[in-house]
Amino acid sequence: MTTVTETPVVDVARAKPAEFVRDLRSIAGRALRAVPRDVEVVIPPVFIALFFFIVNIATLQRLTKAVPGLDYTAFQMATAVLLGVTGVSRAGAIVLDVQNKYFDRLLLTPVRRTAILLGHMAADVAVSAALTVPIIGLGLILGVRFQGGPIGVLMFVALAALWSLAFAGFGYAIALKTGNPAAVNSSFLLFFPFLFLTSSYVPRSQLSGWLHTVSAFNPVTYILDGLRSLVLADSWKWGDLAQALIAIGVVGAISMAMCFAALRGRVRQAA
Repeated sequence: MTTVTETPVVDVARAKPAEFVRDLRSIAGRALRAVPRDVEVVIPPVFIALFFFIVNIATLQRLTKAVPGLDYTAFQMATAVLLGVTGVSRAGAIVLDVQNKYFDRLLLTPVRRTAILLGHMAADVAVSAALTVPIIGLGLILGVRFQGGPIGVLMFVALAALWSLAFAGFGYAIALKTGNPAAVNSSFLLFFPFLFLTSSYVPRSQLSGWLHTVSAFNPVTYILDGLRSLVLADSWKWGDLAQALIAIGVVGAISMAMCFAALRGRVRQAA
């Protein structure tokens, strides 16, 4: 009698998409671990910010004594912080991933596509917050005091980090669209008109003519006002803080729309 044995059917485990938070944590962790290997990306912005902080105070403080009640050291710290955190992102690392095909291999995994960008952005927020520490430390040494104490410091850091994130979207859009490191490195030049066509060196009340008009439409003006309200005002200026958040939101909405559109284009290109 012949016995027929049935071969058991083995369920083949299929790769399932990981949870979004797990994907986000994995991408952000990889990006943060790479920061010590790319110190040339984070050291120059801090050096430039500290340099201009000291030089601007030394050269312009005497000229601004005519402005009643202006603490020019506190006034300039906001400008220094924006110089230090703007353009700091892992967009250059995205370009390297595109060039060495790691990005294409990553797209073959179950990782969420949005987590690829958001993970790098989460790392950017952490790095930007850390970059504000030496600038704030120098400001405290020079006598700057925060409205609200530690809470004011945390709000100052949060505003700076959120602005850095909002601006970083342009770098990611360029990185994903072009895959060109030179183009990404030059994205910081976009910030110069935003910074200098505003109250970066003197209060808006001291600006004249067309520059006063242009500064009113410049979102960086309101971000600077929000940051300065935390170190210059005697009480909380919620209106200035709200306007700063709105300005960050407007810039962030534009940059994020651009970078996620570039991500979709890169994913279609790799498919």
